[in-house]
Amino acid sequence: MSNPEQLRYSKEHEWLSPAENGVATVGITAHAAGALGDVVFVELPEAGSAVSAGETCGELESTKSVSDLYSPVSGEVTEVNQNVVADPSLVNSSPFEAGWLFKVRVDTSAGEPELLTADEYTAFLSE
Repeated sequence: MSNPEQLRYSKEHEWLSPAENGVATVGITAHAAGALGDVVFVELPEAGSAVSAGETCGELESTKSVSDLYSPVSGEVTEVNQNVVADPSLVNSSPFEAGWLFKVRVDTSAGEPELLTADEYTAFLSE
C-alpha cells in the first residue's frame, strides 16, 4: 500500500492530514499497522485533552506486541474515532481511511513539526 501524497508522516509512523479549519486527522501508517500485526485493542487520548508533538498519547495492542501512539503535532484532541475503539481491526484493514485514530486542533504557536512528505517517508522506511 502506498503512502497518500497529501499526508505528512512522522518517524514514529503516524500520519497527519492537512488541517481543515485548524483541525487535522491522525492515524498510523500501513507500514506500522503491518509491523504490529492484528490490532486487538486501541487506547486513544480523550476528546478535550492536550497532546504534544512527539509525546505518547495512547497505545495500540496487537497479537504480537504493545506499541505507543505518538502525536505528530501539539494541540487539543477534538474527536476520537469510536469505530476504531469498537473494532480495532480497522487500523489494519483501512489505516488511511476508516482506521483514523483522532482529530486534533493544531496549536500553530508550537511551530511547525518536523514531518516527512510521502516520498521522504518512503525513503526513511528503506534506510
